[in-house]
Amino acid sequence: MVLRWMSRAGLLGVLLALTTVAWRADGPNSTQVPTPVARHHDPIIIHERHGRNVTSTNWSGYAVAGAKGSVTDVKASWIVPAIAGTCPSTEQYSSFWVGIDGYSSNTVEQIGTDSDCQNGKPVYYAWYEFYPHPSFLVNGLTISPGDKISAEVSADAKGVFTVTLADISTGKTFGGSSKIPSAAQSSAEWIAEAPSSGGVLPLADFNVVDYGQDHTAVSPTCYTTIGRASGLIGSFPGNVEITMVNSSGATEALPSGLSTDGSSFSVGWRSSR
Repeated sequence: MVLRWMSRAGLLGVLLALTTVAWRADGPNSTQVPTPVARHHDPIIIHERHGRNVTSTNWSGYAVAGAKGSVTDVKASWIVPAIAGTCPSTEQYSSFWVGIDGYSSNTVEQIGTDSDCQNGKPVYYAWYEFYPHPSFLVNGLTISPGDKISAEVSADAKGVFTVTLADISTGKTFGGSSKIPSAAQSSAEWIAEAPSSGGVLPLADFNVVDYGQDHTAVSPTCYTTIGRASGLIGSFPGNVEITMVNSSGATEALPSGLSTDGSSFSVGWRSSR
């Protein structure tokens, strides 16, 4: 994520916009001021395209593209992966999210979790982002490795996006809304990402992250609505499989094929930057 320097008034305006309909895990009547973080989740950086197989230097997972304005809902579930082994002294990051936009546009509307190495220790947390605004921590949720997460991003006819995240393992939930007039609504994504801060950051060794109802028993999941069609990833013939590579083309995170029902997949870590 790029650290954005802005005036106190400018930051306050962003916070107010993003907390208009936000609540803590302890109930919809309480309010919170979100905490901006110094990393962000960029649109895809494509390395190569080969039909429905794409390589990217920051994303791995699946995307489904549609006409501008057609994507109105996307759902996902995943299991928070544990950092493998011992964290190095250098900072490393890995983000897991569901969202609208970013594959075929320059905006993203998304919510997810991170499994990072910070100050030599594993760190786990939830966040949301309406790029180009900063990313914000989800205060009030304690995320742990192995937790089952269910999340959704939806958009109404007035361009108001709502993000929700439930930690099924703890029973805690979060939700928030914001109007994003510039959103393209042209793609749905289920992604493991190396986030950015002045460039793509080192990818933490998350071993493997499992998405979809075959792993989480959450249904429907890995599911989207595009135009008049609603269904699982596998029901859209134009779904795209994305492999994360470094600048030399070496694989860093590799998605599995979709399950036979089209609902589930895994992404495996392959190497460090």
